[in-house]
Amino acid sequence: MKHSIMHPIGALALMAFVATTTLTAEPTHARQPNGTALDRYVYQDDPHYAWRIVQSVPTPEATLHMLEMTSQKWLTEKEVDRPIWKHWLNITVPKKVMSDTALLFIGGGSNKDAQPGEPDKRLAQAAVGVGTVVAELKMIPNQPLVFPDDGQELYEDAMIAYTWDKYLKTGDEKWPARLPMTKAAVRAMDTITAMCASEEGGQISVRQFVVAGGSKRGWTTWTTAAVDKRVRGIFPIVIDMLNVVPSFKHHFAAYGFYAPAVGDYESKGIMKWQDTEAYQNLMKIVEPFEYRDRLTMPKYVINATGDQFFLPDSWRFYWSELQGPKHLRYVPNGEHSLRETDAYETLVAGYACMVHDLPLPQLEWESPSPGMVKVQVRGMKPAEVHVWSADNPKARDFRVDTIGRSWKSNPLRAVDDEGRVYQARIEAPKKGYRAFLVEMTFHQKPMPAPMKMTTGVYVIPDVLPHAEKAGNL
Repeated sequence: MKHSIMHPIGALALMAFVATTTLTAEPTHARQPNGTALDRYVYQDDPHYAWRIVQSVPTPEATLHMLEMTSQKWLTEKEVDRPIWKHWLNITVPKKVMSDTALLFIGGGSNKDAQPGEPDKRLAQAAVGVGTVVAELKMIPNQPLVFPDDGQELYEDAMIAYTWDKYLKTGDEKWPARLPMTKAAVRAMDTITAMCASEEGGQISVRQFVVAGGSKRGWTTWTTAAVDKRVRGIFPIVIDMLNVVPSFKHHFAAYGFYAPAVGDYESKGIMKWQDTEAYQNLMKIVEPFEYRDRLTMPKYVINATGDQFFLPDSWRFYWSELQGPKHLRYVPNGEHSLRETDAYETLVAGYACMVHDLPLPQLEWESPSPGMVKVQVRGMKPAEVHVWSADNPKARDFRVDTIGRSWKSNPLRAVDDEGRVYQARIEAPKKGYRAFLVEMTFHQKPMPAPMKMTTGVYVIPDVLPHAEKAGNL
């Protein structure tokens, strides 16, 4: 089958503008048809939505705005200890704005965190380097949350698993936490547009967005794009789980267990619901794959070969069915956090191309036989091409926790005169399993950094050692 496929900002000025008024506004986003519980929740009016500028700091290159935003009220005081969701929203407006598209990076954090002292330096630098407004939304989801019938402070997957359990047992569509997480991102776009259009914001026009985020925020990147037509491009990062049911059956069949990283879902019994109608209904609300007919904007998917949550060949369950322009990168030796990798540079380079209408290269690949991959690139030619591989002699398991950062590369030469067709042949290991991919590196203005794309990851032998055990789930 053929597949198409983050110079520091100057020192902060001492003087800052402090706003004393709280601004409210009706959402300005284009509404999607009232089709799913996600649509209904996101577009339900909420009088709690408000924002205020806490601080504005001018620098020689940009103005750094810090806002406090209230996105919504989710659930009631009887159902959760903090129903009002609040967020820090950092917005960098460069001196020279060259596009009405902004980057919204969806970030995490805790309700207990102090007010950030300044924006993420790399994102602020991206705003200046690319010439657009760049914003970071914090506290997605709001956490920790305490639910009375549980009594514990819940963070991240533990909180999401709790809400899935409530939905599966009650059928009440208000419960999935993906709803308020998505609504908060949509409200952030409303806020960015309104703030930038204001006198304090420089009267800058922001009409469209590229949205990015990692892990749970990567999932929210997908769902934000599904419900808001202002999103012209997305970078979902380390959320390699679309078409989640076959993906996680594959996960179990490869490992013979569920990885500890997804333990919150297993401990809540979520996996036992996978073949039920209730679970199918939940997926229709929260699963990006269910919205793939809407997700036709350019997509640059960044995953990690050593992710603790997801198998590196999970792309096989969704890639061919994604519509519209799509680009993929598996980061060799990357784990779920993507620490100590150059993934951020790929985000910024790809964003610059999207914003300035530079066509991104298109990779098409196929594996005509085990251990072989043939890749053709259209558009921009690669400056470097490598084949990467890693072995595990004991298990079909390539998590960094298991094999370390053991992926190694070798250069790959084109098999045609134009430098557009590449072919790799990888021998099966004498013992265990070998994973491999082909990576291409591109250099071209206005990209501020090299941009990398890859094929999907293949595994040889492509055998699931615990398939029989998985069949008994």
